[in-house]
Amino acid sequence: MPSTSSPGFIEFTGDGTGQFAFVAVRGWMDCRNIERGGHTAVEFSWDGDDEGDQVSGPGWAALVGDATVEGHLFLHRGEDSGFRAEPFVRACRQDG
Repeated sequence: MPSTSSPGFIEFTGDGTGQFAFVAVRGWMDCRNIERGGHTAVEFSWDGDDEGDQVSGPGWAALVGDATVEGHLFLHRGEDSGFRAEPFVRACRQDG
């Protein structure tokens, strides 16, 4: 389970699935490609957990700019949250 100090992530795969983790919510997605406001996008349904409680809902994400994704995540009968994700770049480590 991700902690509040862990970075969140969202990952889309080529087979129409994906996963994400934001603070205490983790989910697995079933995605459909669409166009939203002139941008390449996906709409998805998801299920997962929020601090151990089973949760699910819809969501969407759109590509804005070269690689930045903006979207919204909804919890069925609960809260919702917008998000912005940028590509993860792993820093090179040099042992000295």
